Amino acid sequence: MNSSLDDDGRRLLDAASELIIRAHDTNLHRVAAAARGASGAIYLGLSLRAPRESVCAESTALANARIGGEQEVEAIVSVGLRDDGTAVILNPCGVCREVVPAIAPGIRTLVDGGGHPVWVTAADLLPMPWVRARTYD
Repeated sequence: MNSSLDDDGRRLLDAASELIIRAHDTNLHRVAAAARGASGAIYLGLSLRAPRESVCAESTALANARIGGEQEVEAIVSVGLRDDGTAVILNPCGVCREVVPAIAPGIRTLVDGGGHPVWVTAADLLPMPWVRARTYD
């Protein structure tokens, strides 16, 4: 784990924070994410909530990166909104801990390491990934 927040991390965090502050809606969009492609471009995503289904912000950010032509996504962060209207880093849910590295195997994730930002790898997030007993394809 690396606890230093470099310029790239700051840009990602700022982009996700600006999005959640602008687009937050308790019923529709509670989380924003920013992902950086190998090109250096930043792609944004919002969580999508509906009565029967939800889609995580990380998934939409990764989809936007692929739509934008990125073959590799190097970093991602997700944020939510505190009661006072400021953004806070959110650690990925269990589904995202599986989906994000499946789409971007070498990705680093900016997480909350006890009140300060920390870069972690996919192995840090999911040290014992789920595997099938056999393939069924």
